[in-house]
Amino acid sequence: MIGRTAVVTGASSGIGEATARTLADQGFHVVVGARRIDRLTRLADEIGGTALALDVTDDDSVAEFCAAIPEVHVLVNNAGGAKGLTPVAEADLAEWRWMWETNVLGTLRMTKALLPKLIASGDGLIVTVTSIAALAPYDNGAGYTSAKHAQAVLHRTLRGELLGRPVRLTEIAPGAVETEFSMVRFDGDRERAAQVYAGIEPLVAADIAELVGFVASRPAHVNIDRIVVQPRDQASAGRFHRRN
Repeated sequence: MIGRTAVVTGASSGIGEATARTLADQGFHVVVGARRIDRLTRLADEIGGTALALDVTDDDSVAEFCAAIPEVHVLVNNAGGAKGLTPVAEADLAEWRWMWETNVLGTLRMTKALLPKLIASGDGLIVTVTSIAALAPYDNGAGYTSAKHAQAVLHRTLRGELLGRPVRLTEIAPGAVETEFSMVRFDGDRERAAQVYAGIEPLVAADIAELVGFVASRPAHVNIDRIVVQPRDQASAGRFHRRN
């Protein structure tokens, strides 16, 4: 691993894959992590990076992944997702556990494990991809919004705790991005997932990846605390202009 190294979690598709490509184009050696190692391997071959299996919900997997990386300059906490869309009264505890394990504890595991190497780099950067769900609640989404609020607070707390250390922190909070997100949320129901983006022009993964690339290319003294980005057709989590 020659030059500056970036680590991207959840890199087998969507925002993670697009981010890996963007950072590789900027000259980073990109280490991509996710559970779908076949996809990761193809991606790593295309961008000249390194593919390592990673399950952010598993302590041993995170430890093995992080031990294999000698130095890190950029960490992109992208692994996450939603399960279900139900009111609190009908909450599925298994879905809540998955969301908290993936979004919150996954981010904690990766950040804690790689923080010493980010500090040692002399110019570290942690980018955490949260969501506009980290900014406000919406009906039937408490499992996801609570997890994203917690993930965001974890990230924002580090901003103060690392003050004076050579590590910058940026939170990127996207609105509607058309990726596999809704397919995962609705357990593979393509019709229901498609309805999320019906009548609007959503963001795409490359839109978020470009923001990560912009943040990573700023000088060491510049910290961009938070970027909130939504489609023009979206004003909040539940407010859209739909054309049909």
